[in-house]
Amino acid sequence: MITVSRGVLVTLTALFSAYHIVLGITSMAAYRHPAPAIVAIGLYAAATVFSLLRTSNIVMAVWIAAFDLAVSVALPLLIASQLDPSRENGYATWYVAAVGTLMTIAMVRRRSVFAWAGIAFLIVHTVVIAGVVALGSYGVIGSVVWVAAAAVVTRALGAMTRDASRFARAERQVVEWHAEQEAHVIERQRRLDETYQRAAPLLIRIAQSGGMLTENERAECLLLEAGMRDEIRGRALLDDTVRQFILEARRRGANVVLLDDGGLDELDADDLARIHAKLAEAIDHSHADKFVVRTVESGSPVAVTVVGLMSGRRVAVSTGDAVGPRDAVDAAAAESEGADDEVELWLEIPRHE
Repeated sequence: MITVSRGVLVTLTALFSAYHIVLGITSMAAYRHPAPAIVAIGLYAAATVFSLLRTSNIVMAVWIAAFDLAVSVALPLLIASQLDPSRENGYATWYVAAVGTLMTIAMVRRRSVFAWAGIAFLIVHTVVIAGVVALGSYGVIGSVVWVAAAAVVTRALGAMTRDASRFARAERQVVEWHAEQEAHVIERQRRLDETYQRAAPLLIRIAQSGGMLTENERAECLLLEAGMRDEIRGRALLDDTVRQFILEARRRGANVVLLDDGGLDELDADDLARIHAKLAEAIDHSHADKFVVRTVESGSPVAVTVVGLMSGRRVAVSTGDAVGPRDAVDAAAAESEGADDEVELWLEIPRHE
């Protein structure tokens, strides 16, 4: 595919416009008075310069488009008044091609209304001063074809640009989806590997002993089961330090319930590390025998709530919908078996510092 830089296109357009100016200068002998032609040449040169400035923004400024339209009206009035329509004027009718070029630039730069208005005036003016036949001999039809072709090409390029943007956006979405799925697969595989490494020794021991385990081994099995449950329900709440302090809390008889409802999915690594550190510190310094740790929905300024309860009995917490920070206390109390639970720890970990 061959591409042409914008600078090359602007240069070619400038040279083509300069050609019309040269034709106007060399045709001075055909005019009754040179002054109007000189004014017309100056106006056309200025309009061309303005039209080709700041082409990094494809849409032409309204004031430039209006100036181009005014020049396109002025050129026929200034030049045609100095020509004899009854004879062959040759290149003295350069203004027709000049108007076509100026309006083509306006069309390419997304000012179609101004472009069609300038061409319409050129057609009407030519028919009025020289008749319908002059549309061909003066080159008006050629100017109309230029503007029409520019309109078709511009619309086609616009559609291609929109399609390319949609395809690029769809491609990015597919790549992101594929990366997300791959990350999920890798994460699941990692969790399976970790679970296997932790469970394999006990499973081998169970198989070798025929299910006859000591009390310590049974306790380790229960701790292993709770840890595996944390991996499923706790997800983003866990890191190695949090896992270690939860394990220590369970070894001293505490009941720990982790519930991650997706409230941490949008956080970056730094915020997650900060939350994990505060959670690990809270569990390590608390003497509660029941912990309920739960994420809060992403719209809340609080990311995680930690409730520690003092009781001699265990807490049974359901895995229902996400709750707000204050609801966690009521949920923990309602879902516990005892009515004498007292709040020993209440912590809200903010989503951002």
